[in-house]
Amino acid sequence: MGIFSRTRDIVAANFADLLEKAEDPAKMIRMIILEMEETLVEVRASAARTIADQKEMRRHITKLDQLQDSWTEKAELALSKDREDLAKAALVERQKAADMAEQLKIEVGVLDDALRASEEDIAKLQKKLTEARAKQSNVQTRLDSANNRYRLREMYAGPKTHEAFSRFDQLERRVDDAEGRAEAMGLGAIKTLDDQFSELRASDKVDAELAALKARIAKKEG
Repeated sequence: MGIFSRTRDIVAANFADLLEKAEDPAKMIRMIILEMEETLVEVRASAARTIADQKEMRRHITKLDQLQDSWTEKAELALSKDREDLAKAALVERQKAADMAEQLKIEVGVLDDALRASEEDIAKLQKKLTEARAKQSNVQTRLDSANNRYRLREMYAGPKTHEAFSRFDQLERRVDDAEGRAEAMGLGAIKTLDDQFSELRASDKVDAELAALKARIAKKEG
């Protein structure tokens, strides 16, 4: 059982409502497009049959027109030979051909109307199909985006992420322990003679910079 029953149902369809009510919007839009494509094929096949019928009828009309001309010539020939009875019979046959041709012309007109209706249906179906495909693209984009967000959240909040951060914390703790041991090794260590001279030089340098700074300040104030 299809979603739609007739071409008019497709043309009048509100895709937004259909997708909103669907449990699986992506599956629903695929079904809609498939049914619309099948309906479009059927309408085109019907239009093709109508065109073929018209061509056949027009060929018959042409033959009937030729037949009328033939009976007219026969009627004229009969009158030229003083055979009024044959002329009358020929005219009767010509009228039959004319009536048949007229009936076929009426039927061709009916088929013209049907063909125009099919053409309008095809145009409407094409438009709705384009709309449905655009909806499909939109639905797929939204679905992909939602899946990506879900995967990112799962990655961020999932057990693997927690495990990774836990391992990182353990590594940081190991580094802290190593640095602590290194600093502890320096606590209470006896300074060498070179260390003491280095400290003196560093102190002299600081004292020199301090004296220069005081001199600049005094010069500005003076």
